[in-house]
Amino acid sequence: MKMLCDMQTIKQALRDKYAWPGGYPLYLVTADGEALSIDAARDCWRQVCHATMFPEYHDRQWQITGVDVNWEDPNLYCAHTGKRIESAYAEDDA
Repeated sequence: MKMLCDMQTIKQALRDKYAWPGGYPLYLVTADGEALSIDAARDCWRQVCHATMFPEYHDRQWQITGVDVNWEDPNLYCAHTGKRIESAYAEDDA
């Protein structure tokens, strides 16, 4: 079994929350193509960990396939919480 995104990368993103250098806001990409905020992944760590390490036994909504920066999307929302994911350069709607 090969993980698409290794656990070390995921854990680092959860610890830091921002890419370095630059301090750009990170989010996680799930196997079903949705965005998951760092805070939601921290709160649901057990589901994220199990689904990512053993994808054949768990729901794809928790399987992490990538870590990315939200550069300019002011309409990127967390699939779990529904909260807006901070962007690096887009104007805030709030």
